[in-house]
Amino acid sequence: MKKNIPAPVIAVIADNLPTFESHASIDNLFIFADAPSDPPEGSKPVKVNAWLRKINKECDYPLTILGKIIELYMELPEPDKSPSFFGTPLQVTDPKQVFKIQLEKVLSRCNLVYISGGIVSDGTSPTSKALSELIKGRDIPSIDAEFERALSNVNTEPREAVSAACNILESIFKVYIEDEDLEKPQKQDLQNVWKVVRNDLGFNTNTLEDNDLKKIMSGILSVVDGIGAFRTHASSAHGSGRKVYNLKPRHARLAIHSAHTIALFVLETWDERKSKKMR
Repeated sequence: MKKNIPAPVIAVIADNLPTFESHASIDNLFIFADAPSDPPEGSKPVKVNAWLRKINKECDYPLTILGKIIELYMELPEPDKSPSFFGTPLQVTDPKQVFKIQLEKVLSRCNLVYISGGIVSDGTSPTSKALSELIKGRDIPSIDAEFERALSNVNTEPREAVSAACNILESIFKVYIEDEDLEKPQKQDLQNVWKVVRNDLGFNTNTLEDNDLKKIMSGILSVVDGIGAFRTHASSAHGSGRKVYNLKPRHARLAIHSAHTIALFVLETWDERKSKKMR
């Protein structure tokens, strides 16, 4: 699905970029980033605003172009945070650093993240996009809802995103058990429904002959257990207790992408089995 540059991001860039760039340097920056040619007319703020909106309208991958436009500012080295004479951190006053901080905040509010190298990501991966296409044609609202919840919260609410990542797997496994008319386990948690599914699909390592595939499958079994434990200990699904995890968006993305990879493999294997039965 095409992801446009959000309006709040456009507003922050249009308000600040003209402070540091001339008309000529704005033209060079946007053209270098593969924005549509023919710069819009008007003042610098008007030009930047119109050009960013033109990118949304005419380009297939607006976020890719956005990453190149803001790379110079997002890659600025961190300011010196040495304490002042009174022991409090010095306030950032460099205008370019202030612009960088504003960009980071507005990207986070829009569920986007900047990755070093001029990349703006919405938290999805090729695997996530493939999984999205695979579940789109299935009438499984619970899976679709958890998929969207995981991606929409990855940058702002990582604990919530981890919970959703685990729920995606649980939902798929429970649907598989129901549709294949398998015996449901007494305890309907992730590990127990996964055990039923992996046995039925032949995912157990003792049934595989290829040693390399055994290693991969063994890792998948561990990852599912890890995702379930991660939800228990670090997500929003349970109370934190005395120990509080310092959960970051990158941790949530790891859980989400791992869950999506496993979910995609299960659905593709399921579809392949069904197609063989129909021959």
